[in-house]
Amino acid sequence: MSVDVEDYFQVSAFAGTVSRTNWDDWPARIERNMSILLELFAEHGVQVTFFTLGWIAERYPQLVRRMVAGGHELASHGYDHQRVSEFDAEAFRQDLARAKGILEDCAGVRVIGYRAPSFSIDERTPWAMDCLLETGHRYSSSLYPIAHDHYGSPQAPRWPFKPRPGSGFLELPMATLRLAGRNWPAAGGGYFRLLPYTLSHWSLRRINRCDGRPFIFYLHPWEIDPQQPRPSKISLKTRFRHYVNLHRMQSRLQRLLRDFHWDRIDRIFLGG
Repeated sequence: MSVDVEDYFQVSAFAGTVSRTNWDDWPARIERNMSILLELFAEHGVQVTFFTLGWIAERYPQLVRRMVAGGHELASHGYDHQRVSEFDAEAFRQDLARAKGILEDCAGVRVIGYRAPSFSIDERTPWAMDCLLETGHRYSSSLYPIAHDHYGSPQAPRWPFKPRPGSGFLELPMATLRLAGRNWPAAGGGYFRLLPYTLSHWSLRRINRCDGRPFIFYLHPWEIDPQQPRPSKISLKTRFRHYVNLHRMQSRLQRLLRDFHWDRIDRIFLGG
């Protein structure tokens, strides 16, 4: 189980409407939403991996320390949710080091995991894995082996692999269901809110039983918050994707926490 720790105004789909320079002007909801998630996980005895923005950690260090105190894994989501494909190699390396340093200084723990904003490591960023290795990360969970209009690497492996053989560094792709000759999304996010719970449950159970593999699921704190402020001037498609079934997400998540066994990414895939 993983959570991408970002506030509602930081999503990539709002980048053309909500400027990074104005982020501090928006009413923050991250502490409220993260408190709900932390309480839910504690209630179900679940420890997870939190891929956290450095920008969030700078402003809410007590929240980051609360994650670690709860036994959760702290991992990096970059500094300010900029897509990897918008960097060159050196700028990406600097972003990785900046975010990792902030998180480690804040929480006093080593950060070894990374998730690219919007799953933006792909064929345009062949240098990305080398940068992750050079900055002391041990794994990435940044590839989603599906076809999507904003992200996705449908030709990528579905299971954990070493993108740099001999290094020990792992890429841990998001959960997909292989059916009718193609990969279907099963890892959460908007698909989990859009599709019936029974279909999501069936897909994840099939991965466990038929493929015999653990899977990686993800969500965002803003997905449990139907009362979040709504930026104007966003497209109908973006509006639908972001807001569909927010009011159902918390109850669905509770069912999911009961129906499967969950743990931190580092424990499941790295034996940490």
